[in-house]
Amino acid sequence: MDIGRIAGSGCITHIWMTMAPFDHVTEPALHRKVVLRMFWDGEDNPSVQAPIGDFFGIGHGITKNFWSAPLAMSPEDGQAMNSFFAMPFGSSARIQLESNADRPIKFYFYVDYELYDTAIDSPLRFHALWRRELTQGIEDNISNALFEFGGKNTTGAGNYVMLDAVGKGHYVGCNLNIHNLRATREWNWYGEGDDMIFIDGEAWPPSLHGTGMEDYFNTAWCPQQEYHSPYHGITLGGGPNWSGKISAYRFHIQDPIMFDTSIKVTIEHGHNNHRSDDYSSTAYWYQTEPHKDHPLILPVRQRLPLPDILPFNEDDMKQCFDY
Repeated sequence: MDIGRIAGSGCITHIWMTMAPFDHVTEPALHRKVVLRMFWDGEDNPSVQAPIGDFFGIGHGITKNFWSAPLAMSPEDGQAMNSFFAMPFGSSARIQLESNADRPIKFYFYVDYELYDTAIDSPLRFHALWRRELTQGIEDNISNALFEFGGKNTTGAGNYVMLDAVGKGHYVGCNLNIHNLRATREWNWYGEGDDMIFIDGEAWPPSLHGTGMEDYFNTAWCPQQEYHSPYHGITLGGGPNWSGKISAYRFHIQDPIMFDTSIKVTIEHGHNNHRSDDYSSTAYWYQTEPHKDHPLILPVRQRLPLPDILPFNEDDMKQCFDY
């Protein structure tokens, strides 16, 4: 369903949205069941496609109070979702909502925008894309030290890919959501994966190669403390021994990553891609059109978060992943 159509040259400056089941009965993971899409200048393939909660900054189908410069979830309990990303358009803008909720929902929104008398002076358009993957690691039958810290990744092959875009533009950040699926009493830090960002088709090693997941998100020393700031933060810190669900964000507003022909934003899933966990992310960027076609988003059953309790049974895994 289209909830907004704007004709002319202009720029969306702010979006506020909230929703709830029509009958007020709580529906788990509602914010993974509703999909937000945006189309610029009459395009058929969306420039923005993500579950609504993930787009506004937190995955796992939840809302929670947090703030950053471009995105925020505000009281009550993060159900007031705000975007301050500038979204320019040359001839038209269209915003679409798709609900896969179990029951009817009520939905409220503001879309604040400017219209211009002359053509907009930038060819760049705002993009956002959600992905999810059950990462494929190694068998956990080696020493914990080797599992967590051993080996070397000298190709980038097998990294979790947050963004793979073709065109000219700049990457402005992401949120990353991880569900730790390893049940152990040993050191169970989910991170240690290096970020590797490949610009304009460069070969490994990329010019931007980080030193660990927490370092990319501007934190340190296997953090669990929740923290919000304008450009980086941890919205979910996980449970004991880094168990459960984690969510973090990093925005490159003051330090955008430019590309002339392409960009591939990746991160290891555990050191040397050793870990098998549930990863999802939303990447945000600006680029010239046309963009690389985005595939239709995963069916709702494959978007739903896994249960909080480990271990899972076979049906739990099949619900979300084909294997």
